[in-house]
Amino acid sequence: MDTKTMSTETRAASGTYAQILKATAVIGGSSIVNIGFSIIRNKAMAILLGPGGVGLVGLYTSISDLTQTLAGLGIQASGVRQIAEAVGTEDQERIARTTTVLRRVSFILGLGGALLLLALCLPVSNFTFGNYTHAAAVALLSAVVFFRLISFGQIALVQGMRRIGDLARINMLSAMFSTLIAVPMVYFFGEKGIVPALVAMAAASIATSWWYSRKIHIAPPSMSMREVAGEARALLGLGVVFMASGFLTVGAAYAVRIIVLREGGVVAAGLYQAAWALGGLYASFILQAMGTDFYPRLTAVATNNEECNRLVNEQAQISILLAGPGLIATLSIAPFLMTLFYSSEFHAAADLLRWICLGMMLRIVAWPMGFIVLAKGAQKIFFWTEVAATLVHVGLAWLLVPYVGPVGSGMAFFGLYVWHSLLIYVLVRKVSGFRWSASNIRLGLFFLPATGLVFGGFMMLPGGPATAIGLAVTLVCGLYSLRTLAQLLPMDWVPSSIKSWLPKPA
Repeated sequence: MDTKTMSTETRAASGTYAQILKATAVIGGSSIVNIGFSIIRNKAMAILLGPGGVGLVGLYTSISDLTQTLAGLGIQASGVRQIAEAVGTEDQERIARTTTVLRRVSFILGLGGALLLLALCLPVSNFTFGNYTHAAAVALLSAVVFFRLISFGQIALVQGMRRIGDLARINMLSAMFSTLIAVPMVYFFGEKGIVPALVAMAAASIATSWWYSRKIHIAPPSMSMREVAGEARALLGLGVVFMASGFLTVGAAYAVRIIVLREGGVVAAGLYQAAWALGGLYASFILQAMGTDFYPRLTAVATNNEECNRLVNEQAQISILLAGPGLIATLSIAPFLMTLFYSSEFHAAADLLRWICLGMMLRIVAWPMGFIVLAKGAQKIFFWTEVAATLVHVGLAWLLVPYVGPVGSGMAFFGLYVWHSLLIYVLVRKVSGFRWSASNIRLGLFFLPATGLVFGGFMMLPGGPATAIGLAVTLVCGLYSLRTLAQLLPMDWVPSSIKSWLPKPA
């Protein structure tokens, strides 16, 4: 290969890395704002309600998540895919038809989901809490389901159009309004204010998503009932697979919470909820960017295995470089973070948080590969991997929690992603011939032992020396990530103070 060709490929790769970082920065920026509001909201809930109240928040949220996932029939994921495909054709008529049907179906599914939960409030309360005293609160959650499903349809339109900036604004405004509404309601009404606060937060989400989706001016087409039904079948036919996957994932989270609740009570459920929310905060902006920008881009080249695999390797590389130092830092100062973001009553969840961080590290690695299966529309493979993941996750929690307490739920999450990472790699090798790039193998050989060193330190050493080792490893990993990211970007993106630190090109 001549020098000119290599230079062209290098510029192309730099452009791709720049696109990944740009999308991650936009979504990540909104996620940072969301994290800020989440910290305020979580801190207030922890102080006002204690671990028991936080446990109730997690259980109510799981009930609404499970219902909306079942009733939603994968409308958001399938809607994004259908809108993105329509936009790719540049056929305005097709875009209008898909958008119109998406909006109508979202409303119908939202209404159906609300009625479903309303009808089942008594058995759901009894199954979750072992009594009927929470039935009225569960019935009120039907409003959450209704608002969220309509909002999901609006967000799918914005995301499918790849209006990343508007999507970031929706996330930020929803987080701000949710915090401003929820905290006062819980302050004045205590535990009785939890479900009304969740309803108000869902209403804030639908208001902000409507405000930005209405800016997408699409003239409603004239469609017969037969045409609407045909479009809806295409939308829901794909969505059912996403629904099944989402239902299994959310169902597993609900089942794990029930296992923790049964074994340790509502306080243990609160510790689990706090550790889970905090463990996912840092990784969430990277995972959000994958679903928002990376998935539509990957779908567009899904038939080209070489290009598809290249994009996955590049996305994984950037994601690991961004997530690795933060997750190692969380491992290192877990007790401090639990106290800072919640209260001293949540200090006991530090070890649980560390196990969740280990799982999140592997999740960052596995997710880009999983999008290959989605982009190629390999529905059966996608469905059965989700079934297996659910069985592994719940099965491990069922085995471990009775013996080691709530920490067992974190161990189960880590065990899930050890298994899932290996399985998904084998599957995508068959689907697209995927292989890890040499740079990603080097990256794994750097970050995985570093993470293991820090985690092992807390297992074998006193807290002080283990924390010192963790902070030192965090610093080394942070500098390594910064230097590597700077080398991957176009040079005009790199500050002059960092350019002098980079190796000179050969």
